[in-house]
Amino acid sequence: MQYGSTPTTTVALEVRAGNVEEAPNQVWLADLTGDMLVEGTRTRTAAQIAEQAANMGGSLNVAVSSDLAELAADVLSESAAEAVRLVADVARNPSFPEADFDHRKADRMRDLAIARAQPRQLAMEKFLSALYPDHPYGRILPKQEDLNALTVDQARAFHEKNFSAARSHLYVVGKFDEKQVEAAVRTAFSDWKKGAPAPDAKPSPRAQRAVYLVDRPGAVQSTLYVGMPVGADPSSPDYVKLVVTNSLLGGSFMSRITSNIREQKGYTYSPSSSVATHRRDAYWAETADVTTKDTGASLQEIFGEISRLQKEPPSAEELKGIAKYAAGVFVLQTSSRRGIVNQFRFVDLNGLPEDYLSTYVQRVNAVTPEDVQQMAAKYIQDGRAAIVVVGDLKVVKDQVATYGNIAD
Repeated sequence: MQYGSTPTTTVALEVRAGNVEEAPNQVWLADLTGDMLVEGTRTRTAAQIAEQAANMGGSLNVAVSSDLAELAADVLSESAAEAVRLVADVARNPSFPEADFDHRKADRMRDLAIARAQPRQLAMEKFLSALYPDHPYGRILPKQEDLNALTVDQARAFHEKNFSAARSHLYVVGKFDEKQVEAAVRTAFSDWKKGAPAPDAKPSPRAQRAVYLVDRPGAVQSTLYVGMPVGADPSSPDYVKLVVTNSLLGGSFMSRITSNIREQKGYTYSPSSSVATHRRDAYWAETADVTTKDTGASLQEIFGEISRLQKEPPSAEELKGIAKYAAGVFVLQTSSRRGIVNQFRFVDLNGLPEDYLSTYVQRVNAVTPEDVQQMAAKYIQDGRAAIVVVGDLKVVKDQVATYGNIAD
């Protein structure tokens, strides 16, 4: 896609090779495999890969998420075709040098130690494991012994199984010579093995009200994670309505929960909610770091705002402001090369229609106050909520005991 006026291009290869493909005892194998892609190919060393990317006026980076592995190069337009060839070589022909694997694994061990010390990470881990107890979406942090046991041969096997044409989309966005880039794509990818398509099993998240506690003795704040699975993944006709509903309830600075527990009560500084998505799956969650003594009161206000929206639709004026916000966020998300890549990736991952992006703002503006009330009642059901509290157990346990059975 031709975009922008500056002579720059983004080349991004998206592969269905994310954490969802990991075995229960191989959490972060996808991340380590991604790390190794830039450590050398059959014809390039790691230093040569980095140098070539720099000589193109940019960089080459790999990122792994729950569903996808991304290889993305941002380069000057004159090097767009060369970037395509480099991305193809890195994706198709990694050499997996064992010494570099050991270094990368040591880096990941340090990442794990840092994550285990962060209350937000602990809260998210507990929350997702509660929603997806028997699915890779519920496993975001590995056990230390499992991570340490991962081998370079397992990374090679993961790459061989999951990196192929049938699992991939290539996006080129910016200013570039289309004939040169098309020729480079054909040369670099035409003989890539087709491979097997990615599995398409829909997860079955747990929807049961319960309280999950993670003890942090002496903590001056409690980290809250409150949410539930919702039946409206991005392919649902209700999805955009639910996104707007979330923006009004907790997903914007002017939202009701934020106004309540931040502006009016002063329990927290930066609460937020979101509709988070995987392929064929979504959940709603509110997060906040609240003063320890106000943990129970914060939950009361969060559930109170959910109940209020379920019982009474917002005013047309309130919704109008939220719709402008939601539309503005979408426009900003499509106002850069990487933003456009992200939107194309979202559409393809979720099997959305071709006009999804072009009609998005129209659908946001079509949401009515009654739609918002209906979405809150239909999907944000507090009786199905997982409530995670990371904090000083001796102070918060009695505060939260009335919100559900305390689970192990």
